[in-house]
Amino acid sequence: MEEKNYNKRTEKDYGFLRILFYKTFVTFVVHVVSKYMYNIKIEGRENVPKTNRVIFAGNHVSYLDPPMISLATGKTIAYMAKQELFQDKKKRFLRFLVHILGAFAVNREKPEIATFKTVKAIFNTTWSLGIFPQGRIIKEPVVSEVHKGFALFAKKFKADVVPVGVCGFDGYAKKLFEKHMTIKIGKPISYELDEDEIVKEWARQICEFTGFENKLEEEISAV
Repeated sequence: MEEKNYNKRTEKDYGFLRILFYKTFVTFVVHVVSKYMYNIKIEGRENVPKTNRVIFAGNHVSYLDPPMISLATGKTIAYMAKQELFQDKKKRFLRFLVHILGAFAVNREKPEIATFKTVKAIFNTTWSLGIFPQGRIIKEPVVSEVHKGFALFAKKFKADVVPVGVCGFDGYAKKLFEKHMTIKIGKPISYELDEDEIVKEWARQICEFTGFENKLEEEISAV
């Protein structure tokens, strides 16, 4: 029952109060932490579309990725998160935080109808959608095992995909100005492309930003 509640969202869930909390959190928590502990730099902000019907798709290297991407883009973004996160009793605070910030659960192995309804609801509001196509935190400097779901959503809801590269993360900061990170926002990928082309272009841009090895082509060739 709990899983279904985290999976299903409606337009009402993305109203004024959640937007206010979201913007307050990004402004007074994320901005301060990113500036004074991670020396964050943002590149490519001019690539952020004016429309909200956008899918921001980033590489996933840490729990910091969602708030950092939200800060960099200046958008209110509802992130799709693995359902295991909402089931982990050891991470109750994290579960509460991501839930109140608008994230919703998804079964990565078998997406449910409720997931599509939630995405539709998001695009009926002033929010954008956030997805990490690799589906989990990957510490190795490679782009591989990319799930095509984000391309499917792009096609179905006619939403362009904006690649976002999280660069330079090498661990969580424990003191001021200890780390350095850069968020690079890429050029939008048209939803009119074929699903495979959307996936390939996303991987190409992410690897260009991060310097990661692109293993996607090898995986496609091996199929």
